[in-house]
Amino acid sequence: MHGFSHYGLIDLHLHLDGSLTPEWMITWAAKQQITLPTQDPTALKSLISAPADCADLNQYLASFEIPLQLLQRPEALTNAVEDLIQRLDQQGLRYAEIRFAPQLHQRENMSQQQAVEAVLQGLQAVKKCQSLYRVNVILCCMRGADNQSQNEETVRLAHQFLTQKATQNEPMGVVAVDLAGAEALYPTAQFAPIFQLANHLGVPFTLHAGEADGAESVQQALDFGAKRIGHGIRVRENAHILAQLIRQKTPLEMCPCSNLQTKTVACWEDYPLRHYLQQGVVATVNTDNMTVSQTHIQHEFRQLAQHIQLSHEEAKQLVENAIQASFLTDEEKDHLRHLIRPQLTQP
Repeated sequence: MHGFSHYGLIDLHLHLDGSLTPEWMITWAAKQQITLPTQDPTALKSLISAPADCADLNQYLASFEIPLQLLQRPEALTNAVEDLIQRLDQQGLRYAEIRFAPQLHQRENMSQQQAVEAVLQGLQAVKKCQSLYRVNVILCCMRGADNQSQNEETVRLAHQFLTQKATQNEPMGVVAVDLAGAEALYPTAQFAPIFQLANHLGVPFTLHAGEADGAESVQQALDFGAKRIGHGIRVRENAHILAQLIRQKTPLEMCPCSNLQTKTVACWEDYPLRHYLQQGVVATVNTDNMTVSQTHIQHEFRQLAQHIQLSHEEAKQLVENAIQASFLTDEEKDHLRHLIRPQLTQP
């Protein structure tokens, strides 16, 4: 079973606020004079991780409130990213895309731009890494009733940093935007103007879709022009939409442990990963939230090996899919393949 650990090399769907350790939180609560419900790491872990028998996505999302309180200052954001990068490096990852929503970090008057700059500063930690080749950032817009202007600002910020990257030839930074939050409460169709703006500005995007809502949510994301789909588990509910996804080669960012927790699927036997791979879907495996789901990328691959008897060939295909799906240039993808290929030849 442990032979599957070395396939966990890339994580494309990783939320910063859902991946803080209890130890980091206790340290940074003290620095910011924020009172936590408990000082005991084990007890705190239970408060910031979702139960295995979550009722639904909305209960899962409740785990984020305590972490968000601690990420309202630039120095905390920067250090949280540095800490996460160090852990990913220790786990042997080669590439990761960390996502966060700048508009959720404005409670103490930090601007969205300051939040993005703080996170990008944290990326400098990659320079000290042994395993990590690169880390990039995805900016999340949020599903909500009255936050269109904040979402527009997020898209414009992504465009600003993408443009800056292109002109300065900076290797690390913002690569895309996303739409996250309560999918069933705020259907994807409501956010068409945001993605019209993203298309107009040339900002690539991925969307959380087909998780708490059905296949039609994935259809909306495809219609908008999404480069990838976050989760996308429920696309199998509509053969026509699934066929379109396959035809367009739009990758799915699947997050097995999280998908089981949020009741997107009832049990491992019902998890559609193999079915998708056999159909030609560009499926990838990711963690979603390392702390909220009590997981890491190697754990995801081990669980798949244990519960659905994932084969080594399938695991290799998932890694190749992740390289292909990444928001990297073709040259960067080739370099990543060159780094990863020797590790995939192990039995």
